[in-house]
Amino acid sequence: MALKLAPQPIQEESLLAGHLEPTNDAYAIAKIAGIMHVQAVRKQYGLPWISAMPTNLYGPGDNFSAEGSHVLPALIRRFDDAAAGGASSVVNWGSGSPRREFLHVDDMAAACLHLLENFDGPLQMNVGTGTDVTIRQLASMVAEAVGYEGAIEWDTSKPDGTPQKLLDVTRIHQLGWKASTSLQDGIRDTVDWYRANEHALRA
Repeated sequence: MALKLAPQPIQEESLLAGHLEPTNDAYAIAKIAGIMHVQAVRKQYGLPWISAMPTNLYGPGDNFSAEGSHVLPALIRRFDDAAAGGASSVVNWGSGSPRREFLHVDDMAAACLHLLENFDGPLQMNVGTGTDVTIRQLASMVAEAVGYEGAIEWDTSKPDGTPQKLLDVTRIHQLGWKASTSLQDGIRDTVDWYRANEHALRA
């Protein structure tokens, strides 16, 4: 089973169970190499190293560049620019139907501390919210957060990518940790940070 069509939600054991998504394989391999290194050190030296596998992260300090940002910061920049410029419409790539899961960086930091205090095992631990939204829904949330009231359009000539990426977070929930930041609150927090730091963003 190719990762693009992996059973959902994705369990920890699913890592390396199939072919990587071709449009994302180099990025995925870089992350997998880190996980494999941690597992190798545990096995060879007996050190209590652990690794976490986060879902899509976002929040203050994110990369909002026009060329290199991920979907949520890219939408924030696009819709904020449209709101400021009075644009009548915003065009986004694809159909808006793919589903994605998003985790605020504050929740990720809290999860890392929780794992350091409560987990010791060789398998990477999924860290996410356990819920997802369509990109279309996400775009509407961002538009509302920045105050954009124009039309939202979709360029279906552009690719959608993987239909769904949702992590199974059963294990970390069993350890007593759950995400506490709602997506709506997290987006508003990120928009506030973006506007306060717009002139000092990393490229």
